[in-house]
Amino acid sequence: MPRNLDLTALRSFVTVADTGGVTRAAGLLNLTQSAVSMQLKRLEDSTGLALIDRSGRGVALTPMGEQLLSYARRMLALNDEAWGRLTRSDLEGEITLGVPHDIVYPAIPRVLQRFAAEYPKVKVNLLSSFTLRLQEEFAKGEIDVILTTEDAPAAECLGERSLTWIGAPGGQAWRGRPLRLALESQCIFRKGVQRRLDREGIPWEAAVEGSSTRTNEAIVSADLAVFVQIDGAQAPHLERVAHGGLLPDLWSVHINLYAREPARIAAQEDLVELIRRELRSSSGSKARPGVETFAETLA
Repeated sequence: MPRNLDLTALRSFVTVADTGGVTRAAGLLNLTQSAVSMQLKRLEDSTGLALIDRSGRGVALTPMGEQLLSYARRMLALNDEAWGRLTRSDLEGEITLGVPHDIVYPAIPRVLQRFAAEYPKVKVNLLSSFTLRLQEEFAKGEIDVILTTEDAPAAECLGERSLTWIGAPGGQAWRGRPLRLALESQCIFRKGVQRRLDREGIPWEAAVEGSSTRTNEAIVSADLAVFVQIDGAQAPHLERVAHGGLLPDLWSVHINLYAREPARIAAQEDLVELIRRELRSSSGSKARPGVETFAETLA
């Protein structure tokens, strides 16, 4: 006789696997940790399988858990697609979302995927640019929702994150003097980085001039320069520089959210809520203890 898998428990299972822990999954699902743990246990009891390896620190899947994960993703995707098309089919329109390029990954693709499943007829136009430009466009009413990276909390603050030096994997550019910097002309971190290097007596030079993020990433990945990004937001082909104190520590910034009021379409609030949950539950949402703010680094 066929038996049914509990989709609610499967959603908790997939979220724990994606976030790497029950605590983060609970925040994303808006549940308590005990509720998520109970759903995992119920899933194991119903299948008669050990899905989670609890022998070490953190969360790891057993071989059977990894196999179930593949099925669970497909089942949830189909469920969400069907639910979205049946319940949101009458909602249409467009929302423009502005996000600084250095916090697009990894949160925003997950947000857009989930939102598209719930609102298949609502188009989200993603604009990736610098904080200052996004604020200007938002003030003119040309963007509905923006995220910013700023010195202080403003509007709705979703978290505080530390900046870090980024370079090519195994690269040596960070050792060079003068230190070659690949920072866009409109980068909000640029002046603070330059002043910090000056204060530490480290000579530097601009490796590029302009505002092309892709160009700068190419130069850094070729190990011809380094740049600064929010910790954890670097591209897969780049890595945090383990400089051992030979470069100055950096400061922390706030991730702020601004949303049009009143919204042009009702779906905007659901998009904002997805962004809230994703940003607040993602790892590294807090600054390292003792890391100074941008204002302090300019002092």
